[in-house]
Formats: sequence, C-alpha cells, structure tokens
Amino acid sequence: MIRRFYEPLGGYLEPNKVLVIYGPRRVGKTTLLDNYLSTTKMRYRHAIGDNVPMQQLLSSLDITIIKEYLEGYELFAIDEAQFVPNIGRALKIIVDQIPAIYVIATGSSSFELAGQIGEPLTGRKRTLTLFPIAHAELLSLYNRFDLRQGLREHLIFGTYPDIITAETRTQKIERAHEIAGSYLLKDILAFERVKGSKKLWGLLRLLAFQIGSEVSYNELATNLGVNVRTVQHYLDLLEKSFVIYRLGGFSRNLRKEVTQKSKYYFFDNGIRNAVIAQFNRLELRDDVGALWENFIVMERVKYLTYSANVANLYFWRTYSQQEIDFVEERGKKLDGYEFKWSPKKYAKAPSEWVNAYSEASYTVITADNYQEFVLPQT
Repeated sequence: MIRRFYEPLGGYLEPNKVLVIYGPRRVGKTTLLDNYLSTTKMRYRHAIGDNVPMQQLLSSLDITIIKEYLEGYELFAIDEAQFVPNIGRALKIIVDQIPAIYVIATGSSSFELAGQIGEPLTGRKRTLTLFPIAHAELLSLYNRFDLRQGLREHLIFGTYPDIITAETRTQKIERAHEIAGSYLLKDILAFERVKGSKKLWGLLRLLAFQIGSEVSYNELATNLGVNVRTVQHYLDLLEKSFVIYRLGGFSRNLRKEVTQKSKYYFFDNGIRNAVIAQFNRLELRDDVGALWENFIVMERVKYLTYSANVANLYFWRTYSQQEIDFVEERGKKLDGYEFKWSPKKYAKAPSEWVNAYSEASYTVITADNYQEFVLPQT
C-alpha cells in the first residue's frame, strides 16, 4: 500500500477546528480517512455526505438536534461533505458548540466551486490538499532506482491511485479514460450548471496541445466559438476543480518581460493524455518535451505543497523570446529552472536573465537529476 504524505492524519487534527481534506476526485481522500479511522482510539461518528437523513439533519442548522446527534463522540468525520447543503455553517455550529470535539471533512473541488466552507469556517479550519500520488510518496514502495525505471510510465499514464495499481497497460488506459470521462468535470457540471460540456472538453483539448506555451485567451475563444470572458470563466472553473494548474509570468517591472499571459498544465499526465486519447510509448510520440514539462512542474508543486516550502511560482519570458520554464521566488531570492528531456546542449542561462538577475540561480532539470528536484534529499 502506498503511504500518503498526510499519514498518520492525527497529527493534523486540532480540537474545535475542522480538518478539511480536499482535492480532485479519485485521488484517495476517502481511503486516507478510512485508514485513519481504522486506527484511532477516539470514539467517532462517520457520516457520508450523500446520506439524505444526515443531510437533512445537518442542513437544518438546529443546534439541539446536532448536539444530540454527536453526543458522546470525540470525533466527527464526514466524507463527501460537499453534498450537504449549508455544510460550512453546520460545521461551524459543531466546532463552536461542542467542547473539545475533533472534526474531519473530506470533499472534492466543489467545496471551492460552491464556496461552501470559506467564510463560515474562517479561523476554524485547517485545509489539506491531496494530489494524485506524488513521486515522493512512491518512496514508500520503491527505491530511487526503481522510480527512475518507472519514469516513462508516469509520463504517459500519470499517478492516480487507480492507474498506478492497475496491472496491465490496457487497464491503465481504461481507468484513465474512466476518470477523465466520469469524474473530471463532474463538480463543474453539478455546481456551476455549465451547459457547454462540449466547450469544456474542447478547451481541455486545446490546452493539452499547448503544454509549456503561453495561452492566448482570444485564440482559445475564436477556436471554441465563444467570447473571451467565457473562456476565462471556464479556465477558472477548471483550475478550481484541480484539472489544470496556472502559471503566470514573472517580472520585476522590466518593460521587456512578458507578464500578461499564462501557461496551463494538467494536474496529471494521464488525464492530459486521456483528453487527447493518446497513450503511445515515448519513442512513438512528438510531445515528449511537453509531457516532461507537465510532469516535472506538477511534481514540484506537490513537493513544495507537502513540504510546506512556500514560494511564488512563475515562468519567465522576454519579448525577444528568451525564456525560463519555471521560476521560484522566495523574498528576494530567485531560482530559475529549465526542463529538458534531452538536455546536453541547453546548459547555459539566457543572457537577459543573467543581466537582469545576476544573483539568481539557473538549473537544467533532466531525467538524470530530476529526483533532486522532486524528492526529499537523504
């Protein structure tokens, strides 16, 4: 079994605060919760958000009934909490009115889309984001040599738990299509009542072919036959739903630097490949550079998130076409990274980067040294 970064979960719990675990569907939030409940010594009540009587009880916001429901329990755990109307206000009642109680709530991205927990639980929650399995989490099963041997598979199929545990290539492809087809847009379609699901799929396909390139909203709008505001709205929804990840342009107010555009990456390579129905092996593909860049960006994001390593993340490009794939800013410290699957002729930093930011670092991340970038160092 793959040990997730947040295990054991008990270390993140605080009395009279809600521990919120959210992230994409099918990444293992329920399994993470169930593993904790199977080991805790606290007396707990476990509820599922789509249980109608429980929905009615919590959404009533009746303090007396809610207190009776949880009387004698030290821990309240609710899975798929986004299905409960008024869930944020209900959880606020619980942590405000029941002394020393612990609360765990898991939910998909619709928490964010529907704005259900933000304001009611201000100052009363701790949020953990669970991603598809990180390369660092695979160290619980494999050593670094084995991870390097499996790298090509991850570039093609991604790291959703159902896909990693699949035994055959056919199963991996089937499961990737199932996740993309059945779960990818479920929250957006349910909570935002977006009617244009074909437009959303069209947008995802366009983004899938532009990995590592700046996106033009006008161009996307023209190709989809919608206006720019609709494109921007759809991109925002896809970002909040953990389907895509946006990277903005870096600048310290130099007129020659591009900042208005963004790059978009998929949270998972396998989902990106499912969107375009392309699972050929690397030697048969012409998009290996894009797959590598998408993989390494998201693995770095996972690593920084899980290790609480705070940084502002960007790409960098000038109007004269000098560029760096990934920039991390911590205060005045700048680190630039270029991602190259076949790296040997790309070792030199762009001259305009060196001239503008002489104190900044520059590193080329390749298949040879990538583990130093996405794994804890021993």
